[in-house]
Amino acid sequence: MKKYIYILCTAMLLFSCSGFNKVVKGDDYQKKFELADELFNTKQYMRSVTLYEQVYQKFPKTGEGELAYYRIGKAYYFEKDYYMAGYYLGAFSQRFPYSPKAEETFFLSAMCSVSNSPSYTLDQNETELAINSLQQFIDKYPYSEFVDSCNHTMDRLRYKIQLKDFESVKLYSKTGNYRAAVTASETFLSDFPVSKNREYVSYLLVENSFLLAKNSIDEKKKERIDQTIKRYRNFVSEFPESSYRKRLDNMSEEMEKQKEVYKS
Repeated sequence: MKKYIYILCTAMLLFSCSGFNKVVKGDDYQKKFELADELFNTKQYMRSVTLYEQVYQKFPKTGEGELAYYRIGKAYYFEKDYYMAGYYLGAFSQRFPYSPKAEETFFLSAMCSVSNSPSYTLDQNETELAINSLQQFIDKYPYSEFVDSCNHTMDRLRYKIQLKDFESVKLYSKTGNYRAAVTASETFLSDFPVSKNREYVSYLLVENSFLLAKNSIDEKKKERIDQTIKRYRNFVSEFPESSYRKRLDNMSEEMEKQKEVYKS
């Protein structure tokens, strides 16, 4: 019985492939469109794309062409091929700017960029692109029902970038790359002024500034001592009750003594 079922299924598959290939090679574009719809609705997305592309190429300015192009983008989206989906969905709103589907495709194109955003441990260029895409959508459709979703997603993406930068600060500090740690700390504090990690990064800024000054050549020591003292005072002003205060006080005292030595 299993053998007969296998033979029947194989025959049906071959017949299906044969019928599909016949439509692909034929000139009946109505049949192409109908079969593409059937394939799309039964989730055979990549087979539907083959036919939708033919329909669009033949009738790019018609309603069928518009729907075909739209479903090509949706097919790639459902298949989670977000680079291809992003291309078609993004191009849709440019090719059919007055279509009632333009808003949806613009939004989905932005969400493709979001899906392409990698883990925070990797390069975040894709994340930056995703944020820009979402902001462009909000700028174009400020009253869209998708705006709240865009804002929440942008917050999540910005936190991912913040986490990436925070980990970079910690890594530079841990590996003794004092100059890079100082630069990364200052950039982080400027880019994320209300971060929950602000106090710790501010502490790392003073600590690495201290170590950088301490290990500098004589020609650069005085300037770096002055910078460290200034950064320490800024820290104390902002976080007077910090648990890091005692350790930084000791560093400041040492810098003040060193300042007297290098006073010109």
